[in-house]
Amino acid sequence: MSDKNFKPFVPPGVQMKEFTLKSILLGCLFGIIFGAATVYLALKAGLTVSASIPIAVIAITLGRKFFNTTILENNIIQTTGSAGESIAAGVVFTLPGFLFLSDGGGAQFFNYFTILILAIFGGILGTLMMIPLRKSLIVKEHNTLPYPEGTACGDVLIAGEKGGDFAKTAFYGLGFAFAYAILQKILHVIAETPEYMTKQASKFFPSAKISGDITPEYMGVGYIIGPRIAGVLVAGGVLSWLALIPLLASLLPADMIATQLVKIGYLANLQTPGGQGDWNPLTHTFSDYSAAVYYAYVRQIGAGAVAAGGFITLLKTIPTIISSFKGSLGAIKDGADKTGKGSVPRTEKDLSLKVVAFGSIALILLMAFLPQLPGDSIGKKLLVGLLVVVFGAFFVTVSSRIVGLIGSSNNPISGMTIATLMGTCLVFIAVGWTGKLYEPMALVVGGMICIAAANAGGTSQDLKSGYIVGATPMYQQIALFIGAIVSSVVIGLTVKFLDKPTADMIAHGVTEHAIGSAYYPAPQGTLMATLAKGILSFNLDWQFVLVGVFLSVTMELCGVNSLSFAVGAYLPLSTTLPIFAGGAIRGIVDYKQKKSNKKVTPEEEELGKGNLFATGLVAGGAVAGVIIAILAGFDWSAEILAKLNNQAMLTNLLGQSGYYIIGCAFFAFMGWYLYRTARKA
Repeated sequence: MSDKNFKPFVPPGVQMKEFTLKSILLGCLFGIIFGAATVYLALKAGLTVSASIPIAVIAITLGRKFFNTTILENNIIQTTGSAGESIAAGVVFTLPGFLFLSDGGGAQFFNYFTILILAIFGGILGTLMMIPLRKSLIVKEHNTLPYPEGTACGDVLIAGEKGGDFAKTAFYGLGFAFAYAILQKILHVIAETPEYMTKQASKFFPSAKISGDITPEYMGVGYIIGPRIAGVLVAGGVLSWLALIPLLASLLPADMIATQLVKIGYLANLQTPGGQGDWNPLTHTFSDYSAAVYYAYVRQIGAGAVAAGGFITLLKTIPTIISSFKGSLGAIKDGADKTGKGSVPRTEKDLSLKVVAFGSIALILLMAFLPQLPGDSIGKKLLVGLLVVVFGAFFVTVSSRIVGLIGSSNNPISGMTIATLMGTCLVFIAVGWTGKLYEPMALVVGGMICIAAANAGGTSQDLKSGYIVGATPMYQQIALFIGAIVSSVVIGLTVKFLDKPTADMIAHGVTEHAIGSAYYPAPQGTLMATLAKGILSFNLDWQFVLVGVFLSVTMELCGVNSLSFAVGAYLPLSTTLPIFAGGAIRGIVDYKQKKSNKKVTPEEEELGKGNLFATGLVAGGAVAGVIIAILAGFDWSAEILAKLNNQAMLTNLLGQSGYYIIGCAFFAFMGWYLYRTARKA
């Protein structure tokens, strides 16, 4: 129920600078930065963190110091900027799937303009469908839907006079991460992935591998998500890399593993050396059995587990989904256009419902006639556009209400996308559209719904912040459209740059696409392609997928979050282990806090020095990773980076083990510094 006594920080009758050129430009800048960082993080780890609070903190600091911005301008800055992060997550979770469809049939659509169009359309769809829902979900249910990130962000904006102190810690984290990234990714003083693997000949524990990408962004993500989720994530990795892989490596001959790699496209043929695990056809062995078994079998088991985990998460929210959809019917009535029906207070002005109607029709028509999108006839593409709008209206409502209850970080986007993809494939089968020709079309529907649902969740949090501070909803909605379009331009460029193999990747056998390799696993994208192929082309190894399905069912029956466990089982242990390190540090900090009987409110915890420093680590590490990856893509800068690389010299001087130990010592120091920062008042 709405709170009739609620009064926003800036009353409706107050006229204040809000939708200004400087606020839009600053918001677009932050959207570009955090959008690119999110692309990098999502491709590597399959995870994202909310950017709204760090953008608000930085906006307050820079705005007060250099631009003399008002609280409403700062709100527009964070609203515009946050669109980049949510759209980037939706893009990366689905569109890389084009690369993994049957016989490479989708690779032609993995181009910049197709990614740009789908990102913009998905972002616009998410914002469009939220226009008629704002009064129902944000205003009327102000007391029942807390929208945790939106509320915290509103509190940050209101506490703007403290912005300098808040931002100082986040900037320290940013600077620390940049310095660490220079030492690790440019000078190579810090090893990127220390690892230890037992020999295949070991009778007791063959080809078991422990490794870690010891980067600032992974430690920061682990601290933010906390010890529980980080522990479940790494548990999945432990099962895959220290149980399943050693078991399969001891049972299966090398030729059988190689044959499976050929079947699923990771190895050209049994006579050709290379591929995942570095196959040697002369000796019939792999140089890395662990990687060979992972790509041949465990990734498919993990894909089944992620699909089932996402679907289970969705099923658990069915009561919420039903109530959300019922509530949306009333919301549309409440959101009727009031133009010409008397004066509307500034804080209640939404964009017209005509914008929603004509915008939806325009999206369907553009999808039908744009040649960059898959489909061999206008009629087929019209059906795809119609499915996008229908599924979009439903899952935007679901996404908005769910994030209102449990926050954007826990939004089951993967489950919604899986349900959309499966529903689309079943519709295609019902009208006789089967085979690889229709796989890209199905992925377009799933991709746009994923982007729309992710953006709707972020939009809802932004509108909640605006409601608390007293913003004008119409200006926020326009800002979200602008942010979606501008950030999409850079998101597509970032995806394409990161997909281009660098000289180092080529030296390690990655020749065509970096996305899908060990460098950028893109777990959700490969999963979406696996599902589309399995349903439409009937060519999936269901025996491995079903093992993963029942693995998730088992975890759920044990009371463990199956989706987090499944993502951990799918990803390399090198990703989840450093994330767990960050989560463990958060666990120790929380334990010490509890032991000292110090009670902290959720808002204080969100704005604590540990969280802000960790946010800086995530943003700094990810942005530095993007910049260095782009530099490595140019020949002139790649030559300079090669000259600055000290790895060979240090390895010769200290040995491989000594080089790894130094890297782990730097990572441990970063963990200690994060702990020390988090313990400060």
